[in-house]
Amino acid sequence: MRTPVMVLLLLSVSLAGCLESGSSLNNGPGDPDLSEPAEWQVGQWWLYTFSTPEWEDDSARLVVAEDDAEDGTAYMLAISSEREAKRHAVLNHNPFLGRITHDNLSAYENGNPQAVLNFPLEYGKSWSFTLFGIGWNTEVIGINNGKASMSATSADGQTLSYSYDGWAGFIGSLTWYDSAEELQLRMMLTGSGEGHTGNVWFIRAGDIFSEEWNHESGAPEVEITDSFFVGDHPSQGPYDQMIYWLDAEMGGGTSSGSLTLRDHNSASALTRQWGSGAKESGNLGTIPYPSGDYTLTITQTGDSYIRLVVAGGLTNSWEL
Repeated sequence: MRTPVMVLLLLSVSLAGCLESGSSLNNGPGDPDLSEPAEWQVGQWWLYTFSTPEWEDDSARLVVAEDDAEDGTAYMLAISSEREAKRHAVLNHNPFLGRITHDNLSAYENGNPQAVLNFPLEYGKSWSFTLFGIGWNTEVIGINNGKASMSATSADGQTLSYSYDGWAGFIGSLTWYDSAEELQLRMMLTGSGEGHTGNVWFIRAGDIFSEEWNHESGAPEVEITDSFFVGDHPSQGPYDQMIYWLDAEMGGGTSSGSLTLRDHNSASALTRQWGSGAKESGNLGTIPYPSGDYTLTITQTGDSYIRLVVAGGLTNSWEL
């Protein structure tokens, strides 16, 4: 798992092909056991909304695709939308897609399981973990109605508040503020259940390129050339696609911009041109079977903004 790019786009997630049961977040007699992690079943699902400062709420349905990953020690959490799987691969806004360990429901980051939860969950218990590339010290600050509340801080003053919902058997909420007390991510559980059917996806990804260019009105016209290399995933071999996320916004008057991405054979893999007043927000696309060197050329005049994020992806899918 990689450090996320905190940008999301409002979308509708299709729920077709799902047979849902047990979707109440609080049901059954008594309180659930918080002394050990819930045991998940293939087809079990959780529906979350994600919020960031840049965009409105974004919904994602996480589904257990495997229960015997990592030599039988982990689950595999996939997502019910292929487009959302691509979005996660390039923006990495969802920290809980992919492998989740049986023993602590730990999410993998940079190849290692991170104990966001640490069972048994008991009032006053404390431990450390890494998430979003940040080291956190956390403590259980409340146990109530089958749920545990945790509060975590980083060395540079960031805060992470989150909960474990014993009724649903997974994260109930998570809120991350940076050291300036600005919201970076809010994640809320809105439904859960069993028996999801249909296709689910997970794209194992690696960061390739991320840059933004802001040109102010009155500045001279510019042409910028950059490059990057696409190799293999560190452990899984060649990528089967390159996924990009593109934002652009041109002001009035003489404002304009262009973007051209060429491969090592000088073939154009991606081209865009924008005139005065043009706007392109959250364009998600793919380039199949990427490899080798890529050259990027940006031109800008007037008041113009361009942003490009690129990741390599290896696609995995399951039919449940």
